[in-house]
Amino acid sequence: MNLIIPMAGMGKRMRPHTLITPKPLIPVGGKPIVQRLVEDIAALCEEPINEIGFIIGDFGDAVEKQLIAIAESLGAAGKIYYQTEALGTGHAIYCAKDSLSGPVIVAFADTLFRADFKIDDSKEGVIWVKPIEDPSQFGVVKVNSEGTITDFVEKPKDFVSDLAIIGIYFFRDGQHLQRELKALIDNNVVKSGEYQLTDALENMKSQGVQFEPGEVDHWMDCGNKNATVETNTMILEFEKDTDLIHTSASIKESTIIEPVFIGPGVQITNSVIGPHVSIGANTKVNDSRISRSIVRNDSAIINAVIENSLIGTNTQIKLSANDLSLGDYSTLA
Repeated sequence: MNLIIPMAGMGKRMRPHTLITPKPLIPVGGKPIVQRLVEDIAALCEEPINEIGFIIGDFGDAVEKQLIAIAESLGAAGKIYYQTEALGTGHAIYCAKDSLSGPVIVAFADTLFRADFKIDDSKEGVIWVKPIEDPSQFGVVKVNSEGTITDFVEKPKDFVSDLAIIGIYFFRDGQHLQRELKALIDNNVVKSGEYQLTDALENMKSQGVQFEPGEVDHWMDCGNKNATVETNTMILEFEKDTDLIHTSASIKESTIIEPVFIGPGVQITNSVIGPHVSIGANTKVNDSRISRSIVRNDSAIINAVIENSLIGTNTQIKLSANDLSLGDYSTLA
């Protein structure tokens, strides 16, 4: 089994946090989004994942090494592919054409989920969906009485289905997907200037490939600050029965309202932390109250009241504040 992770987007809706850090490497519950994604998918596979292909932009050597390490932590080989132009989902996946062989899972890196099943690799194709109230901003699928997908509809203006595509796909024959993506590019089949994965899926379906929907229990978005803070809250709730406070953290004269994640080397003094807070490594918190927030590594928070916030790395806060979205290397005093 190979796993393809398209993650070359610029993450504009998450700025300023993505000016330095690619969005899939922003942590929720103490782990980067993309690490959680590949671990969750690996847990669903009966067969081991042999190779993980990460499709990125110009993210630099440090990011590439981090991604390779994530793959290797799962016993898989990590490969880096590049998408230098934003030419759509189909083009992004085709950039990893060398990994499109045998059974393949494609998972877009801003999607987290919870599900209780194993991937059935006897199926020709599976597209994971979640029923939602307003599907107009998502791609959706229509399903017949036999449970087979009959149509893919991108952002329908009129209601056709409430089964929103969450961005995770299984293909028993990765080479077939590769051929259809190549055909889109060779024949310049574009919509709004982009090569769309759904066009390749339609072609495969017309050739007799049967796609079935797979349904997840929870679908968590990391598209913007508020959504990421909400996802952090959900992850901490899911993991509240595990030990989320690192043994090297120093907590003095403080109250911890679980669930919280507290990373290595964190120092907390005379503060109230939680619920639903993640604090990254080596951050210092003094005389403060933090709830429902993510504070990343190597920051310092003094005399602050923080709620519903995402605080970047190496950030200094020395006053009362509320509902923040501060990028890396910021100072608020």
